[in-house]
Amino acid sequence: MSWTKGTRRRLAALAVGLAFGAAGCAGGGTAHGGGASGAAESPSPVGEVLSGTDGAGRHLREAGGKEAPKVEVEVTPDSADGWDVRLTFRHFRVSAPGARPAAVTGRGLACLFVDGRRVARLHTPRYRLPARLVPHGTHHVTARLYADDGTVWAVHGKPVQSTADITVSDTRPPASPRTSTATVDPVTGG
Repeated sequence: MSWTKGTRRRLAALAVGLAFGAAGCAGGGTAHGGGASGAAESPSPVGEVLSGTDGAGRHLREAGGKEAPKVEVEVTPDSADGWDVRLTFRHFRVSAPGARPAAVTGRGLACLFVDGRRVARLHTPRYRLPARLVPHGTHHVTARLYADDGTVWAVHGKPVQSTADITVSDTRPPASPRTSTATVDPVTGG
């Protein structure tokens, strides 16, 4: 093949197209950016991508059946000034950071939300929630499962997620007697 200006331009255009095409699957390089990727279709044959979205605008990916992923969240006061969040997965494994942006059955990551606001993307089943994110009052801590392509795993058209309610009754550290209580009420999606 001879390297002419036309050949170089075509190769450059192809490379740019591939780079932008791959980034578009994951919302500009982040698995869970602020909005939808714009397309309800995924090149992945895993599950059916639905037209519905979660609260953050991400399309749902139906993962029905007996092997559908599940998550439960438990939140307890830690010995410092914060909360220990533990996730329990069923039919789901978290992907390593930097995983290929494609949907793979039962794989992905969990996003943690406090009162509907995303506070963390989790590649592990444990997280320390700083006390500053949960001031005095009752708060909803939700873990939602995502595929590596940024779609939300869903069962029967609802996101696979679990919510725990925690109530902070005082501003002192949770380790002090009678300062805070955690009420866990897991609700799994589906």
